[in-house]
Amino acid sequence: MDTRAPKHLEKEKTKKDLAELLEKLDELQNLLYAESKHSVLVIIQGMDASGKDGAIRNVFGKLNPQGVQVKSFKVPTPEEAAHDFLWRIHQHTPAKGMIQVFNRSHYEDILVTRVHKYIDDPTAKKRMEAINNFEKLLHEHNHTSILKFYLHVSPKEQQERLNERIQDPQKQWKYNENDFAEAKLWDIYMQMYEDCFEHCNHLPWTIVPADQNWYKEYIIASEIFNVLKKLNMKYPGLKK
Repeated sequence: MDTRAPKHLEKEKTKKDLAELLEKLDELQNLLYAESKHSVLVIIQGMDASGKDGAIRNVFGKLNPQGVQVKSFKVPTPEEAAHDFLWRIHQHTPAKGMIQVFNRSHYEDILVTRVHKYIDDPTAKKRMEAINNFEKLLHEHNHTSILKFYLHVSPKEQQERLNERIQDPQKQWKYNENDFAEAKLWDIYMQMYEDCFEHCNHLPWTIVPADQNWYKEYIIASEIFNVLKKLNMKYPGLKK
C-alpha cells in the first residue's frame, strides 16, 4: 500500500476539512462523556518515527482533556513482566464515557517480541488468540468501540525523520540510537505486522498512509468521527 495521500487530494483543502472535522469531534466527545454509555479505545501502532506522537497531539489535543486519556506503553517494568502480558493493558482500558488512546499497545507483545525472538511462534499464536478474546470482551461487554491504526511510513521517510531528531534541537530529546538498529530490521517487522493483521482482525485494522502528517491525521479523525456518529448518542435529560 502507498504511504502517501492520493494525488488528487489537495493539502490545504484537506487541512481545512480536518479542522472542521475536529470541531465536530469535540461535540461528539462531549456527548460521549455526558451520556456515559459507551467508550472508545484508539490503538496506534507503527514503526519508530511513523508519527504516533504527532497524531495524538494534533487529533486529540483539540478535545476536552477530561474525557481523553493517553497511555504510552514502553518496555515492561519488572512488576508488569511478572504478570501475564495483558495485565498492564487491562487496567488502562477506557471507562464508559471516555476515549482512551494507546501509544503502542498489547500488540508490541507479538511484534517486537517475535522480531527479537523473545517468544516462539506457538507462544505468539496463543497471544493472538488472547488478544482477540480480550478485544471481544471489551467490545461486547463494555460497549467499547475499538479503532486500530497502523501508521504506514516508508523506510525513506523514516530515515529522514530519524536523522531530523539528530539535527533539530526541538526534536533531539526523541533521539534514541537504538532506533537506527531497529530500522535495519524493517523486513522482519513487516512480516510480523502482516501476521498480526491476518490473525488479529476480529476488529479490523486501518492502514494509514503516514508519510504526510496532514493526510495521516485526517484519516484518523475521520475514522473516529464515523464511529462516534454511529453510536446515535443523546444528552441525558434532567435527573429525577
